[in-house]
Amino acid sequence: MAYKEIIINDLRHDELKEFVGVNNENIKLLEELFRTEMIFRGDTLKVDAEGEKFNMIVDVVDTLLDNVKESHYLDETYIKQTFKNYELNKDVSWQNKTAIITNSGKPIRYKTYTQYKFANSLYDNDLIFSSGPAGTGKTYFAVVMACKALKQGDTKKIILTRPAVEAGESLGFLPGDLKEKIDPYLMPLYDALEDILGTEQVEKLMEKGVIEVIPLAYMRGRTLNDAFIILDEAQNTTEGQMLMFLTRLGYNSKMIVNGDITQIDLNIKKEKSGLVAALNKLQGIKKIGFIEFNKTDIVRNPLVEKIIENFHL
Repeated sequence: MAYKEIIINDLRHDELKEFVGVNNENIKLLEELFRTEMIFRGDTLKVDAEGEKFNMIVDVVDTLLDNVKESHYLDETYIKQTFKNYELNKDVSWQNKTAIITNSGKPIRYKTYTQYKFANSLYDNDLIFSSGPAGTGKTYFAVVMACKALKQGDTKKIILTRPAVEAGESLGFLPGDLKEKIDPYLMPLYDALEDILGTEQVEKLMEKGVIEVIPLAYMRGRTLNDAFIILDEAQNTTEGQMLMFLTRLGYNSKMIVNGDITQIDLNIKKEKSGLVAALNKLQGIKKIGFIEFNKTDIVRNPLVEKIIENFHL
């Protein structure tokens, strides 16, 4: 049996232990994923592989080592995600790049190549449509990009919105003031904001009007300049609402439209989804980008992918 060697000579002792795992559990997982034998001795990983398979192992191991050096941590989820990313894209050089540093100092990194493409598509486009199933990071990374633009001074305002379909858009029958009425429908956006900026900072920016979180119905009549605007759950807009929203785009602004066309909750007969209409009618227009997530981009509990797959059979 001919083994090829990968020399690991730039890790501290504690980092090396983290890479190998307790009782060599990380090495055993790599053996299982690559379906080959591996032996770790000293600072050398011996691998029973050659050619393209060996090159793949080298790329994956290098990415794991980079993560250990930066975060001093490695677990089963990260190893499996790295392997999956390489299988899908034949490249994981983007994986340890930091999208943003949260106010608490936590680096947010891309988990899938589609997330990475999604973030970078804003350099070439002013309007992005991102569609795909739950659990792919559409909402979270849209908010990441908005917060990054705000931190860098590329935008003066963040506006987050979604249609409150369950409340019939009128919201009048719900108890409380406007904020209390709409908060339940906007909670995923609040969660992402607070994770990135921190609760205290979000509250301050909302008080100053730098961040607005509002229902879609309250977007009418506005022209939004120097703003980063996100429409979430866009599959639940009507064609009229979608047109209204898109025409709010002003000068020096960016707009992201997120949705999942398999989760349309419109309850008005004969109404068509505004997201479906936009995806069909706006292809090929300069400065408009389209990103499509699929089940391979799901980064929640592995059961979520199985559930979605079976529901769509």
